[in-house]
Amino acid sequence: MVDWTNLLREFVTLFVVIDPVGSIPVFLYSVASVPSRLHRRYAVRAVFVATMVLFTFLIAGQFVLETLGLRFGSFQIAGGIILFLFALSMIFGHSKAETEIEEAGKDHLAGAVFPLAMPSIASPGAMLAIVVLTDNHEQALTEQLITAGLLIVIMAFTLILLLAATYVHRIIGNTGASVISRVMGMILATIAIDSIIGGMEALEMIVLPTEQSADGLLSD
Repeated sequence: MVDWTNLLREFVTLFVVIDPVGSIPVFLYSVASVPSRLHRRYAVRAVFVATMVLFTFLIAGQFVLETLGLRFGSFQIAGGIILFLFALSMIFGHSKAETEIEEAGKDHLAGAVFPLAMPSIASPGAMLAIVVLTDNHEQALTEQLITAGLLIVIMAFTLILLLAATYVHRIIGNTGASVISRVMGMILATIAIDSIIGGMEALEMIVLPTEQSADGLLSD
C-alpha cells in the first residue's frame, strides 16, 4: 500500500531543493548572450545533464560518499560557496559583448552545464536530498524507484518552465533579463549562505535554534 503522506513529503522535499522556479532567473541570465534559436536546446541540455547527475547520485551517491569518507556538511558548504560566487556574478556581472553573441553555437551551449545544470538545478542540496531519500540502509528498492519517478516528474516540470522562460526572454529582452537576474542574484546569494550555514550545522560547527534549522526540511 502506498504511503501517501511519505510520498507527498518526498515530493515537496525534492521540489524545494531542486527549485524549478528558482532556476528561471539563472536560465535568463545564462542565455542573455545566446542566440534565441539556441534557447530551446540550451534548456533541454541543462535539464538532461542535471537529471543524469541526480540519477547518478541516486544510484551511487551514498556508496561514493561513504567510501571516500566525505561528510554531508562539507558537501553542503562547498556547494554553497559555488552558488554564492555565481550569485555575485549575477549581481555585479556585465553584459556580454556583441562579438561574443556571434560565437559558435557549440560554445554557447557549453553554458547549459555550468551554471544552469550544475549547481542551479542539480544543486548540492538536491544531490544530498537524493542520497538521503534513497538511503540503502533504510529504503527498499520499490521505495527508491518511487523516488526516482518523483524526480522524473519534477525534472519534466523544470524543463517546461525553462522552455516557457525562453518566450518570456524574447518579450522582456536582454535589459529586462538583466534587471531580473540582479534581483534574483540577491535571492540566490541568500540561498547559498543558507546552504553554508546548514553545512556548518551538520558538522556541528554551530548550533541553531530548532525553528531556524537550515536543514530542517531533511530532518524527521
